[in-house]
Amino acid sequence: MSDTSRPSSLPNVVFPSILEGLAEPAIIIDTSYRIVGANQAYRDVFADGGKVCGLRCHEVSHCFKVPCHEAGEDCPLESARQTGARCRSVHVHHTSSGEEHENVTVHPLFSRDGDIEFFLEILAPATVAHARPKNGGLVGRSPAFNLMLQLASKAAPAPTTVLLLGESGTGKELVAKAIHDLSRRSQGPFVPVDCSGLTESLFESELFGHEKGAFTGAYSRKRGLVEAADGGTLFLDEIGDIPLSLQVKLLRLLETGVYRRVGSVEQLHSDFRLVCATHRDLPEMTGKGQFRSDLYYRISSFPIRLPPLRDRPEDIPLLIEELLERLGNQCLKKIHPDVIAMLQAYSFPGNVRELQNMLERACLLAEGDRLLPEHLPPECRNDGDAPPNHHFLGEKVLPLEELETRYLSWVSARFPGDRTELAEQLGLSERTLYRKLSRLRNGSNGQDPSE
Repeated sequence: MSDTSRPSSLPNVVFPSILEGLAEPAIIIDTSYRIVGANQAYRDVFADGGKVCGLRCHEVSHCFKVPCHEAGEDCPLESARQTGARCRSVHVHHTSSGEEHENVTVHPLFSRDGDIEFFLEILAPATVAHARPKNGGLVGRSPAFNLMLQLASKAAPAPTTVLLLGESGTGKELVAKAIHDLSRRSQGPFVPVDCSGLTESLFESELFGHEKGAFTGAYSRKRGLVEAADGGTLFLDEIGDIPLSLQVKLLRLLETGVYRRVGSVEQLHSDFRLVCATHRDLPEMTGKGQFRSDLYYRISSFPIRLPPLRDRPEDIPLLIEELLERLGNQCLKKIHPDVIAMLQAYSFPGNVRELQNMLERACLLAEGDRLLPEHLPPECRNDGDAPPNHHFLGEKVLPLEELETRYLSWVSARFPGDRTELAEQLGLSERTLYRKLSRLRNGSNGQDPSE
């Protein structure tokens, strides 16, 4: 039987059937965030089968005392309240099996007078990412990571071409694979192509294949990567490195799906979904004539920016645990708290890949079962003592707003107390600090919100 407190404005027979008719965990929430109905699936996942009616949604899902948006989270219920339309988000929720990423969809429910009276919230696990170590896949729980995951989840079911933007080492191939796994082509092949590793002479042969005798050394017909991706996803990593002379051939393939093997006149067709990635500034390259503008507009219909590690310091303890497990038994060591503090303050130009290399090196240096600050590289230890000038200032004059943003990111990651104490130390009210941190995490500080 559904766990419901049936509101008078909804028919008694309709209200529970709305919930139990859904296979996914679902609740109905009133305008003060109080749960007034929950189906069995929700109670099983989020309350071990117990009752949740009368509790507020943020108390169950986050163990927050305040609504999500007041705690710096992107709240789909608030968005639905403001827009009057369905809103979606990705959150880390407390479940019966631990903390997990959940795709949250909120539908406003209107009274006969046209006012929003309740909200229907439907949840589904985001299976391609983890909020705790899983020894593989995407790992993170920070607002910046969750926003990136939310954009990837929205893009995945559509056939739209996705362009992943981010620094080296941010995990662009993992995100591309996650998009493939969430797409309608998940049963098809996922074919990654490292464009930076292909010379101009080999590019056509690798991408399109070749016929026997097409050139010296072509002793047999070769199937190209485009053909291998038929029915699945083609991932072009570092697409900005493709020579300008070959970009027109790639553009023709993307527009028509038609190509020819090297040395052949036969036209072949491949049906694939395209995901691209680059660490380069493609608009700047387009302006300089280094990248075709028509190709850029063809691949950039849905850009997703991957946050650098320095913008998600709260994920570092989780990533450390995950990476140490991946490195094997010889690296399963205890971590001194100062190590985590230093790593959270470091700027990580090499991102997650650099963190993995640091941990592997530290494991080799550590004689005992504990990683200590002296096992970290010198540049990392220097970053851990004070805000490094190169991280906050760089070599150019920064606007005060950006300088404040960088300092808040640094200090919020390192401060050992709660936010009440941090606000007092910074000379701010708690409300002002919440607002600034929310703006920082949601990307409304002048940067792309996906960063």
